[in-house]
Amino acid sequence: MSTDDFRIKQIDTSLHNEDLAPLPPGKRKWGWFEIFNVWSNDIQSLFGYTLAATLFISYGLNGWAVLAGIVLAGFIVMGLVQLTGRPSVKYGIPFPVMARASMGVRGANFPAVVRGIVAIFWYGVQTYFASTAVALLLNSLLGSGSSATFLGMTAIGWVSYVIVCAFQVALFIRGIDWITKFLNWAGPLVYLVMIALMLMIWYKAGPSLLSELGEIFRGTGEYAAGPVAAFIAVVGTMVAYFAAVVINYGDFARFVKSEKQMTVGNFLGLPVSLAIFSLIALVITAGTVVVFGETLTNPTDIVARVDNLTLTIIAALTFFAATVGINLVANFIPPAYDIANLAPAHISARTGGFITAAIAFFIGALWVSFISNVGIAAFVDTLGAVLAPLYGILVADYYLVRRQHLNLQDLFSAEAGSTYYYNGGWNRNAMIAFGVASVFSVASVWTPGLNELSGYSWLFGALLGALFHYVLMRKHCGAKGASAALGSRS
Repeated sequence: MSTDDFRIKQIDTSLHNEDLAPLPPGKRKWGWFEIFNVWSNDIQSLFGYTLAATLFISYGLNGWAVLAGIVLAGFIVMGLVQLTGRPSVKYGIPFPVMARASMGVRGANFPAVVRGIVAIFWYGVQTYFASTAVALLLNSLLGSGSSATFLGMTAIGWVSYVIVCAFQVALFIRGIDWITKFLNWAGPLVYLVMIALMLMIWYKAGPSLLSELGEIFRGTGEYAAGPVAAFIAVVGTMVAYFAAVVINYGDFARFVKSEKQMTVGNFLGLPVSLAIFSLIALVITAGTVVVFGETLTNPTDIVARVDNLTLTIIAALTFFAATVGINLVANFIPPAYDIANLAPAHISARTGGFITAAIAFFIGALWVSFISNVGIAAFVDTLGAVLAPLYGILVADYYLVRRQHLNLQDLFSAEAGSTYYYNGGWNRNAMIAFGVASVFSVASVWTPGLNELSGYSWLFGALLGALFHYVLMRKHCGAKGASAALGSRS
């Protein structure tokens, strides 16, 4: 495709602005290393480390089985994002625009809003967790200070939180090139710090570390539903961890020079990086049992226990960088595009970012004192379950219905009769497919008998969404073909 193919000839300002416009190949600067660092920062966040460490000790499985489950999840996620990333590499469009093909040029606002709500919530939460790394740094340099709290945070905690909020917005304002540079140094640096922390813990633990590792790798088989269910739960939990990025992966894939570069970056950043980082987390976790007499899965807790100011400073900065990195990638850029898609003529991606930051500020500020105590997980899980069928619809539409071909001009056209106008800009078939499939995925969150499916119901919800959409769209296309044939005879 030439550069001219990416130019929208008749611009509908209600659907178009510079942030949503197709990105021509000449403006794409990302290679495999940038994609690798998107995943590295995701895995290496404070929450990602805690999740990986916890999986080894929570299911009673043989450690090798847990590692195999984590790596398998990496391959599954890689396959999922290859599907959503390919059209964005080909056409240079972000997720909200890609969704117009399946949902309609107006109906695409629905998945964008749902994805935006999930992202804004997690943006606030991850901002709080990133602030704990800054608080660790300030406490190490200045001393603990007053223990008095307001809304669950000390004065240093509040200062740290405001610093992180301001830093993230400032980085976002500088644009995607600055964000890319930030991710490119943060990812490798966190690896170096984790390796240094692992070696220090190993040195302090001595030979006893190997015996503790042996206990973890032996497994205890205490998971009530059995080892097979435990293995599936490990895989499902890791897939669910990446689910929020999977659906809007096109927001990043559009910056990649070629599909090959994207594939290499996905492979190194997902199954390979997951395996290495999980092993590092396992060794450190086993070492904490020997050194501190208890299992510690939060890296800031571990660093705080290690009496080394230099390591504390470096680790605090790098954990902060990694958490901010994934926050920008998974939870800031997507809702900025999603909000811009609601009214492109009036809202740019930058304005969408400001709206995201403003709402998320209150979510993170209230996390300790209120939100974390009111069962908010079910609310977020429900929104995540809603996203699952939307992923299936998006993929089935592009690969099975459209046969990997889009009318780029009509993605930005709201004229009646244009390819993606459907019924007033909404594809009713896609909405029906979504409604039916989401009943199952949402039921897995709220129905007691389906609780064990909650870890991997995302996959089933996506499959059902794809199936229903494909069947309904085949009937729709068949009916249109029959009408056209009758018209030609008359």
